Amino acid sequence: MSLRVGAFGENLLIAFDAIRVNKLRSSLTILGVVIGVATVMAMAAIVEGIRSQIVTTIEVAGPTTFYVMKKFSQTPLNPDNLPKEVRIRPDLSETEAERLRRLPEIAYASLWAQTLARIESEGVRSQSMAIFGADDGFTRIQGGELVEGRWFTRNELSSGAPVVVLQDETARRLFGRERMLGRQVQIGGRPLVVIGLWQEPGNIFAPPGQAVGAVVPYKFMARSYTIDKTNALWIPVKPRAGVSVADAQGAAVMAIREMRGLRPGSTNSFDLVTQDQILDTFNGITSVFFLVMIVLSGVALLVGGIGVMAIMTVSVTSRTREIGVRKALGATRNDILLQFLIEACTLTGIGGLIGILVGLALGRVASFALEISAPVPVSLTVIAVVVSVGIGIIFGLVPARRAARLDPIESLRHE
Repeated sequence: MSLRVGAFGENLLIAFDAIRVNKLRSSLTILGVVIGVATVMAMAAIVEGIRSQIVTTIEVAGPTTFYVMKKFSQTPLNPDNLPKEVRIRPDLSETEAERLRRLPEIAYASLWAQTLARIESEGVRSQSMAIFGADDGFTRIQGGELVEGRWFTRNELSSGAPVVVLQDETARRLFGRERMLGRQVQIGGRPLVVIGLWQEPGNIFAPPGQAVGAVVPYKFMARSYTIDKTNALWIPVKPRAGVSVADAQGAAVMAIREMRGLRPGSTNSFDLVTQDQILDTFNGITSVFFLVMIVLSGVALLVGGIGVMAIMTVSVTSRTREIGVRKALGATRNDILLQFLIEACTLTGIGGLIGILVGLALGRVASFALEISAPVPVSLTVIAVVVSVGIGIIFGLVPARRAARLDPIESLRHE
């Protein structure tokens, strides 16, 4: 056992010495492995970070919460070119939300909408942000808490008063520590009075460029802004305690069908979306995205592997005499094979380790830019190391076998 360990250590030193002597050649080989591994690690960190944020958001809303929509689609539909089967569906209405709210199985239901607009005050202007049209039950679905001021009154909700609850971080970023309550801001060119500051959960998911900026009464939004009633209008529904999701959904479906006069056997003119469906949709999208990244990084790893084969072939040719001397001193074919396999694995192993560090750094930068928490994908880190070393074994085997089969007499004559 000690002899084997000694031989392995000796071959490892020979490998590092060969890399040191041929720095440029070795660096180019390592680069291909670095690019492939770094791509996989960065994408894995980002995807896992976003997924954990969505899961956390679902937990905030509650696993039993479901949504009524005009049409649920994995990708937003073009409101100006809707398919006929979607176009003929009625838009959701406040009357339907009110009907659901009165059901004994339902604890909360309200019509919500969303649009994108800029927040502006005294010359300070934000980027385009998500503006919600909702009610005073907003935190029951989105979580977070009111840190200052108040939510909307019944009169403000029913009249669609021009009042707004700003997202706390957005308000601080735009206006510093100035007192915001009672201050007038413009959202999408419409003047509103700030009545409260809402702090969202620190890990709630918000797509890049669509950070939540403010919440206004739904009726104000419906009157003042253009709403995409297919993609950005929905009714969030929470069942009462002790009522199953299936029972609550059944009651909601029956109530809306009755209001719309749908006959038995006819299909629904609306969709119900559960938290599981949202997560499954996201998983489907990210799986395809991640698969593309795997393929692209696989190409980079293949290039790196071919580079390893080329360099090891050149190395065998340039070190033919060295191989002959080792064989003359008693080295077996297996010793020579092991020497060059270890050298190939060292090259790709170094590339894999550097790729992991680069990928994690890129994932950290991206997660900071997207304001998400990207955990270190430990299992993928181990896989990346194994794959990179495996590339060394696979692509280093041919030149290593060639070196092992060299005739020692011919090798000693080689110049």
